[in-house]
Amino acid sequence: MSEEFGTARRARVRMLPRLVCAVAVAVSWAVVLIRATGLDVDSYLVLVMAVFPWAVALGLLTLLAALLLRSWVLSAAAAAMVVAEVCLLLPRFLGGGGEIPADAPRLRVATSSAHAGAVDPAALVDLVRTERVDVLAVAELSAETARALDRAGMASLMPYRELHPEADSSLYSRLPLTDGGLLRLGTFWPQTGAAVRVGGRTVRLVAVHTYYPLGDPGRWDADMTALRDEARRRDEDTIFLGDFNATLDHARMRGLLAAGLTDVHDELGEGWAPTWPEGEWYPPLIQLDHVLHGPGLAAVSVHEEAVAGSDHRAVVAELALTD
Repeated sequence: MSEEFGTARRARVRMLPRLVCAVAVAVSWAVVLIRATGLDVDSYLVLVMAVFPWAVALGLLTLLAALLLRSWVLSAAAAAMVVAEVCLLLPRFLGGGGEIPADAPRLRVATSSAHAGAVDPAALVDLVRTERVDVLAVAELSAETARALDRAGMASLMPYRELHPEADSSLYSRLPLTDGGLLRLGTFWPQTGAAVRVGGRTVRLVAVHTYYPLGDPGRWDADMTALRDEARRRDEDTIFLGDFNATLDHARMRGLLAAGLTDVHDELGEGWAPTWPEGEWYPPLIQLDHVLHGPGLAAVSVHEEAVAGSDHRAVVAELALTD
């Protein structure tokens, strides 16, 4: 009797790794289906989609485990799952930008988070100076930080501004700003907008900061929907830039892009550019900060920079007016 019990116990122990692997495959397939079908809309599943690129790493580990277990059914399911993940992620690494005329007017923009006043003013001013930024969008800007930035040299570098510390997002500019003010779109925090003239054309800018989905996915969902509706209303050259609290794997972000906007990282094939959290012992894990533009512009370059005191990496992009 004891021998039969021991045999049954050993069989259960041998089955445990297969069971764990099967669960991992099933969960990974569920994540793929959520991403493919957009089921993260208005739910806490948006948190799962935020880390979707990391699912490929989990999928590869699961596939390796299935192969080591010599389970060909699980191996086939895991391999198909990895292929599906790669197919969903691959387009953002390919890029599709066309030729940009050498004489096309250029605009250098950047977005950064002041981290509720914790950012080092000198570091942010140095970013603007070093990167020759024309327009800077700042989220979480406090009134005190705005004064500190001017003392650090922002006043001379960017004398034009649309500052709204009470509303969370603001714009600084080297070029004159027109038609500025808060955009009452129904977002949790009003977004700040303004326009600049570049190459004889007017470019409309929107400094973005949406609510965070961990706090309330429904509120974040409403913010992203409001931005999409605003993008659809705009027929001029437009740039949306800032902290969207969203990645390219979120259905609402893809809906915003479908409204006529292009993500600069996606356009240039720079599909892996995490910007948050910055300043930790580990590198940033998720890309929440973006520069999006309308069809009259094209991306020339984009990169990320750490700014002391900020919990987000700044995104610096150069755009050309092409049409």
